[in-house]
Amino acid sequence: MILENKNKSIATYTLGCKVNQYDTEAVTELFTNRGYHSVSFDTVADVYIVNTCTVTHLSDRKCRQMLRKTKKINPDSILVAMGCYAQSAKEKLIDEVPEIDIVIGTNKRSELVNIVEEYNSTAIFRLNDLETVDEFEEMTLSSANSKTRAHIKIQEGCNNYCAYCIIPYVRGKIRSRQPENVILEAIRLQKAGFKEIVLTGIHVQSYGKDLEGVNLLTLLPELNKIDGIERIRLSSIEPTLITDEFIDTISNLPKLCHHFHLSLQSGCDVILKRMGRKYNTQQYIYSVDKLRSLWPDVAITTDIIVGFPGESETDFTKTVNFVKEIGFASMHIFPFSSRTGTRAATMSNQISANIKEDRVKVLTELADKMHNQFLQNMCNTTTNVLFEQSNNAEFIGYTSNYAKVSVKSDVDLTNKIVNVNLKEIQSNKLIGTIVE
Repeated sequence: MILENKNKSIATYTLGCKVNQYDTEAVTELFTNRGYHSVSFDTVADVYIVNTCTVTHLSDRKCRQMLRKTKKINPDSILVAMGCYAQSAKEKLIDEVPEIDIVIGTNKRSELVNIVEEYNSTAIFRLNDLETVDEFEEMTLSSANSKTRAHIKIQEGCNNYCAYCIIPYVRGKIRSRQPENVILEAIRLQKAGFKEIVLTGIHVQSYGKDLEGVNLLTLLPELNKIDGIERIRLSSIEPTLITDEFIDTISNLPKLCHHFHLSLQSGCDVILKRMGRKYNTQQYIYSVDKLRSLWPDVAITTDIIVGFPGESETDFTKTVNFVKEIGFASMHIFPFSSRTGTRAATMSNQISANIKEDRVKVLTELADKMHNQFLQNMCNTTTNVLFEQSNNAEFIGYTSNYAKVSVKSDVDLTNKIVNVNLKEIQSNKLIGTIVE
């Protein structure tokens, strides 16, 4: 079925991480550049693309449900399964969801428009052996769904192969984007009106390891020079990145946000070692202390997996105590999810679902208390806020350290950075007044 309609339409749906969101937006731009118009996902479209996630078994299930549901909107449409679950499930996905027309995975997405237009009612698979893929797949953005903050993908893949993680198998090895292309995209996004960029990737701190003379510390100062970009935010990094050289570099980067998502996963050294993580809790404390010495207002956020195979009550208690010691601004808590093909899937002493659920509850309650304390510490201070959205005369924005702020204003503050006096906490956000 070759699409000949002059008013061809595309609708996309993204599950999973910020990298997936970037990939979806980049693919959408490929289609719109070829004459397609983008429509809401719940309306009739000629092409539907579901960008899938496989980080947990629940992610897999959500992907299958969304794919089945999508074809019902327009049975005559072309349904594309893209992304990590598509890469992982491969041909099995068509058996599970026969409504799918095209399976493309995590590479060759730059060719998707041509693949769609060549479709002729026979299922198409474009799934590369990622071991043979050595170069970053260049797709560009000149706009984004957000009106104030844009993600820029700087690298793909991961070489760490942590015991629990399926992502290296479905994203492949590290491939870094050429720095000049990152800078050009940042300039394009600035010209489109964006004031904040977020550097994202599968393993951001590995950026440049496959390039000569390039790394995150050479890229950041170049981005800091771009006029009109007021904020640069990093997505998830690990404590091993926080060296003296890192601190020296960022101390000269006024645009870098005072917010670091510093991956933890466990506060128990025994579990960290079993996970295959490259750091221990003492290294983590060292990294946090370094960041807080530089910027006392810095927000440290993190991810934690509970119920990893062999995690005893004593191990979990160590994590709880360590979390209290650090005092995170926020935490994402995940129960361990066994992923076929990973080392952890075959480990002994798997933890029952009810124990994992109890541990998630304990840490979630603790996370809520710590986030409230983080906001409380910001009360009666003044800081700049980038406002993103409005509801009547209420404007919502975020500080450099990613605290949510609400102010009342008769002036349109959307996409403006203004100084705000932070007064009190209401409904998990800070209430402030504009500094005149």
